[in-house]
Amino acid sequence: MALAADDIQKAKSVWEKFYVNAEDNGAIVLSRMFKEHPHTVSYFTNFKELQSIAGTASAAKLEGLSEVRTHGKKVLSALNDMVQQVDNMDALKAIIEPLGKKHAVELKVDVKEFEILCGILLDLMAEKCGEDTKTDFKKVTDVVCEQIKSTY
Repeated sequence: MALAADDIQKAKSVWEKFYVNAEDNGAIVLSRMFKEHPHTVSYFTNFKELQSIAGTASAAKLEGLSEVRTHGKKVLSALNDMVQQVDNMDALKAIIEPLGKKHAVELKVDVKEFEILCGILLDLMAEKCGEDTKTDFKKVTDVVCEQIKSTY
């Protein structure tokens, strides 16, 4: 699914504002995912602090964990690479394919988790940047999720 030039421009503009705080926003997205979808913690067995407190800690406490902050920034950095190539499907696929395969084969992450993550991301974008940003960026997350699914 190719995006119209206007959609790409809007999405990149929204993303630019949101990505300025990549570490904070990434940590918020992951901590909310862990609290709202507790089963997702099981994918992060190497996150020892997370494993020890996930069941009882608040989202704010999880957000402050260094391993959550580091991985949250990594997730948003990968998405940033995708956003920069959203107008070039071949380049976008080249970014997504190894990421999707690693999560499918090596990490055994259920593909539906990407939709959960994108939903939380969109909600946070709306909180931080206004409700209309959710609509503007959803087209990008739809393309990304579609491409990730194709790697499974």
